[in-house]
Amino acid sequence: MSDDPRSRLVALLQLAYSGELAAARAYAGHAASVWDARERDEIRAIEDEELAHRASVGELLASLGAAPSPRRERVMGAIGSVLGTLCHVTGWLLPMYGAARLETKNVKEYDDAAALATASGHPEMVEHLLAMADVELAHERYFKAKVIAHRLGRHLPLPRCTRQPITASQGLAS
Repeated sequence: MSDDPRSRLVALLQLAYSGELAAARAYAGHAASVWDARERDEIRAIEDEELAHRASVGELLASLGAAPSPRRERVMGAIGSVLGTLCHVTGWLLPMYGAARLETKNVKEYDDAAALATASGHPEMVEHLLAMADVELAHERYFKAKVIAHRLGRHLPLPRCTRQPITASQGLAS
């Protein structure tokens, strides 16, 4: 990857765009695999938020004169579909655990994108990227709480929560 902040921002947004596709497909399968109606609705709401992020990231890419990576779209779409299918056979805990770990990475991805937006001369993107990071942080906390509530999940290693919600006016905290 290039050292140029704009190129790095484009690459990261392409990754996020395709990652949101994978997440949405995985969460569609995840929601269909759970028995509790409330939990199913909560996961579907998270799926909807991932699709909203995908649309937003697509707009950010377009504003940079860039487009999604077709190869990454194929790969991540397939991964998300496979993960969504596996949710039906792996039981309840493993999809919750995988989602918790994934969402931790997503928060960092959007925080990194906000820093790159600033470094590449696109401060107008920062607030929106941080808002998406905050939504991903809520997802992270949701899935981690589910894992910790499970008798076996309490013994699984989970990464620490990435951060507290922040806004563009507060800046990027480490």
